[in-house]
Amino acid sequence: MRADGREAAPRTGRGARCAPSSATVVQGSVVASFGGRETGESETGSAEAGGGGAGAESGGKAAMATSRLEGWGRIGVPGSEVLGTDLEAITKGARLSRGLGRSYGDSSLPASPDDKVAATRLADRILFFDEKTGVMRAEAGLSLAEINRVFIPRGFFPPVTPGTKFVTLGGAVASDVHGKNHHVKGCFGAHVRALKIRLANDAIVECTPESNADLFWGTVGGMGLLGHILEVEFTMERIPSGWIWMESERVRDIDEFLEALDRAAKRWPMTMGWIDCLSPGSSLGRGILMAGRWATVDESSPVPPRPPRKITLPFELPNWMLNPWTASAFNDLYYWKHFDHRAERVVTPDAFFYPLDAILHWNRAYGPRGFTQYQCVLPRAAGPKAVRAFLERLVELGGASPLCVIKDCGPEGKGVLSFPMEGTSIAVDMAVTPDTQRIVDSLNELVIEAGGRIYLTKDRFTRAEHFRAMEPRLDRFMALREKWDPERRLRTAQSVRLFGDRV
Repeated sequence: MRADGREAAPRTGRGARCAPSSATVVQGSVVASFGGRETGESETGSAEAGGGGAGAESGGKAAMATSRLEGWGRIGVPGSEVLGTDLEAITKGARLSRGLGRSYGDSSLPASPDDKVAATRLADRILFFDEKTGVMRAEAGLSLAEINRVFIPRGFFPPVTPGTKFVTLGGAVASDVHGKNHHVKGCFGAHVRALKIRLANDAIVECTPESNADLFWGTVGGMGLLGHILEVEFTMERIPSGWIWMESERVRDIDEFLEALDRAAKRWPMTMGWIDCLSPGSSLGRGILMAGRWATVDESSPVPPRPPRKITLPFELPNWMLNPWTASAFNDLYYWKHFDHRAERVVTPDAFFYPLDAILHWNRAYGPRGFTQYQCVLPRAAGPKAVRAFLERLVELGGASPLCVIKDCGPEGKGVLSFPMEGTSIAVDMAVTPDTQRIVDSLNELVIEAGGRIYLTKDRFTRAEHFRAMEPRLDRFMALREKWDPERRLRTAQSVRLFGDRV
């Protein structure tokens, strides 16, 4: 029995993971429930890159795996991981922790091939779950995919989810992920109650919003640079069904889109949109606005959604296949297939939250050179003109692509480096070309002028001087690093590029 009166789940071996039962406090061993865990790893070899799954440990012993590590953008560096189920063991002396490798750029890549990388994805036990309050505590390697698989049929869902479910709890905290409900629920960190962290000096501490609060809020959105996240305690959301009531609307241009997005945010808890950044002239930024809420029992099937059928992109597409003509053709098709101006339907959570997860290896579509995603948030005060100016510059620079997503963001959270601020978020995928650095530089200059900022989890090309210019909170974060890691033992390829860490 814990001091707070809750019973902890058994912790002997991987079979001790806990899955929901009818009890108020969930406990017990359900090995089969997690035996084929859905993390994207089984379909991708190593979800991080390069077949790390083959080196998995046995009986809690760590093993080395992979000789090259990649972000989701498929731009890699030499390096290897230490895999294991005991996070306290494998993080000792490690330079960084790494989950499922879905950060697009270099934020989970080692700065040097010799840096020890602790792979957390096998440490995925649920330590306790209180069905009355929705409070869960779990190891940092537990993925949202597994949480959804086990808990959606039982009426619970993570309070915030990004656009992929192949994210670990540790990664969700380190990136302070946000989703379609940011204007209502904020980021993931707003729902975290406690963290267990291994510091750079190998000490292990517990922190909460009240205890070691500076460490807590520095870790939320801190990209793993203040400590290794070992355990996460957070509050799940109770849901009325396992289905989403969704409304979609075809919108003619970016100005109309921003007005529609603002109206939808007042009516719906979840909103986002796909926009066509290749459409010329007055139709620039046309797109499809999507809004949703959890369906009621009366609106949905009593049968839980089946796992989605997945398809695989079996090989890299050649670089020449993704060009302005093919991208424009795709955008036309996607826009006009929405025959009705407005449509309503009940869909699965996977279809609403994670449409790209249904295509395994979809990141191969951008060819052997890989891709990056540029994501920024432009403050509300900058107005619609800033959003239109961003799209116009994107087209002018040749950086537009078929995948461009726009979202409404609510107030800034408490994480020291958390990404969202009240305003409009724009995310665009770009194949890596010789012009990518020039495109990112120019977009960053516009974002700085507008008072916005970029999302570190997606970034690979921002220069240190641009990041400092857009991030007035950087000095505060660096002061926290000086306090908790004065020797800079924790580092990543991104922290070397942006924060001046030495190799």
